[in-house]
Amino acid sequence: MDLETVIRKRVSTRRFSDKKLEREKLEKILEAGRLAPTAKNLQDFKVYVVESEDAVKKLDEAHLCRYGAPTSLIICADNRDPFSTDEKHKSGVIDACIVATHMMLEATNLDVDNIWTWAWGNKKLAQELSLPEGVEPVCVLPLGYQSEENHISHMHSERKDIAELVEYI
Repeated sequence: MDLETVIRKRVSTRRFSDKKLEREKLEKILEAGRLAPTAKNLQDFKVYVVESEDAVKKLDEAHLCRYGAPTSLIICADNRDPFSTDEKHKSGVIDACIVATHMMLEATNLDVDNIWTWAWGNKKLAQELSLPEGVEPVCVLPLGYQSEENHISHMHSERKDIAELVEYI
């Protein structure tokens, strides 16, 4: 599917079916993340694939927004050796969001439903999954196929006018 179609087709899924995500599709989604641009191409991110019963239980303990997805990706900033201009501004969080966006668009391209959920600063999630020191969860990307009970939020199609968002200077 062409990029414009993918961008317009992607919606946030908040109810997933039990149908498992095919390994081939998951690998393509992960590859899209690997190819995403990052600061100085340092790739200062880490992705954890959550599928096992134990990991899903731990994710649910620390994060409320899995929505029953059989597979979830935890996209983290790897702050162990980040690009930064100072202690306050590190590239990992932004890079992790760029990676997640690439993976969401590839998922949509493959007809895999998804939703971006915020996990930035979720220390409980890092502890539950025993993530290494310096690896910080930024977002969780539940993946799968929407259930018949899924409803698209009425907010999805509400957008500000382009004139409110863009200013030529």
